[in-house]
Amino acid sequence: MALQEKFSSFSEDDEKGDVVAATSVLQQRANDVRNQRVNWQSYLQSQMINQEDYNFIVAFDNAQPDRREIILRDYRLQCAKTFMNLLGHISKDQTIQYILTLIDDMLQEDKCRVEIFKEYAKKNRESVWTAFINLLTRPDGFIVNMTSRIISKIACWSKELMDGPDLHFYLTWLKDQLRMASNEYIQSSARCLQMMLRTDEYRLAFVGVDGITTLVHVLDGRVNFQIQYQLTFCLWVISFNPTLAEKMQKFKVVPILADILSESVKEKVTRIILAVLRNLLEKPEDSDVARDNAIAMVQCKVLKQLDILQGRKFDDPDIIEDIEFLNTKLQESVQDLSSFDEYSTEVKSGRLEWSPVHKSAKFWRENAMRLNEKNYALLKILVTLLESSKDPLVLSVAAHDIGEYVRHYPRGKNILEQLGGKQIVMHHLIHEDPNVRYESLLAVQKLMVHNWEYLGKQLEKPDSEGTGGTQVSAKAKYKQNEEWVAVVKSASKYDVTFPLSEYTEQSDECSSLTEAQEAVKFEARFVNKSADEIQRLFVAFANVRTF
Repeated sequence: MALQEKFSSFSEDDEKGDVVAATSVLQQRANDVRNQRVNWQSYLQSQMINQEDYNFIVAFDNAQPDRREIILRDYRLQCAKTFMNLLGHISKDQTIQYILTLIDDMLQEDKCRVEIFKEYAKKNRESVWTAFINLLTRPDGFIVNMTSRIISKIACWSKELMDGPDLHFYLTWLKDQLRMASNEYIQSSARCLQMMLRTDEYRLAFVGVDGITTLVHVLDGRVNFQIQYQLTFCLWVISFNPTLAEKMQKFKVVPILADILSESVKEKVTRIILAVLRNLLEKPEDSDVARDNAIAMVQCKVLKQLDILQGRKFDDPDIIEDIEFLNTKLQESVQDLSSFDEYSTEVKSGRLEWSPVHKSAKFWRENAMRLNEKNYALLKILVTLLESSKDPLVLSVAAHDIGEYVRHYPRGKNILEQLGGKQIVMHHLIHEDPNVRYESLLAVQKLMVHNWEYLGKQLEKPDSEGTGGTQVSAKAKYKQNEEWVAVVKSASKYDVTFPLSEYTEQSDECSSLTEAQEAVKFEARFVNKSADEIQRLFVAFANVRTF
């Protein structure tokens, strides 16, 4: 099946008198506008339009479709000239609405009529877009959205593509309309974007204005099934470009679509989501990207949803074929899935949870250094999640992972500091959630100890005399833990006390050891501190020069 035929088969709901087209706000109001005829004589008498334009618009407005065809054949350029003059000289919203509806109806009757405006603009050495783009700044919702509909038709049906600043402006405008809160015309904006993105050049331009981010953002909100379908359609047509399909990975498309798939009750939404997921496995030319997409789908429990879908009856053979294809590919992916693949996909999805790998010492021993791959890509994501996420679970797991990274990778502390991660972890020491505070403290602890493994072994080593006590080279351990000792001492200035009084008469060496031991155990007491004490401790941390 040719690509354009595929697009048509998926968008037939929008093009063949579907319920959506009949009930969209723009179409409802267009029906009202058609019934509010304009008194063109009054505009002629007030000299707002000339006789030539008056003669044409009256004849055209009163003609039936077959008669319009004859008028347009005989007065082709006059048609464009009159409409451009009317839009340029009349300011009344109601009349502008009527003119735009006439133009849209004319184009809908025959796609080739878009060339009328292109030919007129070329003859007059002016842009066909100027008059229409200026209308996009009007305050009237019907005017701007009917104008947008006309622009998209000319851009998609003309022999020459829209390009340059005009294309950039229009795609940015469409993107902003999708993000607009409580936009009653959002279906119309999405419909225009669906039309535009069937053209590969427009797909590239839309991704260039960060359009995928907008699509994912809107889909992640609470939108109705029709908007879900339309915006997923946009992702689907974008994914036919191999280069763009590879880029879609970084926008977390898979987790969002997996969520919608698990909740969808509309067959057409299910159908289009499955089609996108299939493209994300088939279209990327980089096999690593396709593999990562498959792992992401497994991570987001798409396999479970496919099992559910296999138990349902579908009349559409495309759905059945896509379910079988995805199920086969994802089962193969599961067989090859390593623990690091699983971890990497989870981090990239931004949906951290306490999966087994996070608590596995073996995993961190073997894979801590892999967080440095691709210019510290995974480490940077963890830092970003710590900085931007509002989910306490995500924050807790991210803080834990950063702690394990610096624990098992000696240079990790310096790298994390260069990425700004240390201050972000410190900030969460006063987080409202106790689990976030706890994991952040553990991470800070690991950041401050230079040789965590060595320290742990020494603290657990029995003394040489068999007394059951602990023997450590105190001077050496004091140097290993001087940052923690400094924190303990600084914290005491802010009335955060520690049970060290029993050691006050011991030697400096033993006292230093005790302070180090108390610091290592400190997290158990930290969780029970009051908010004021935590705040004071945070200030203490911030004032320790060696930190």
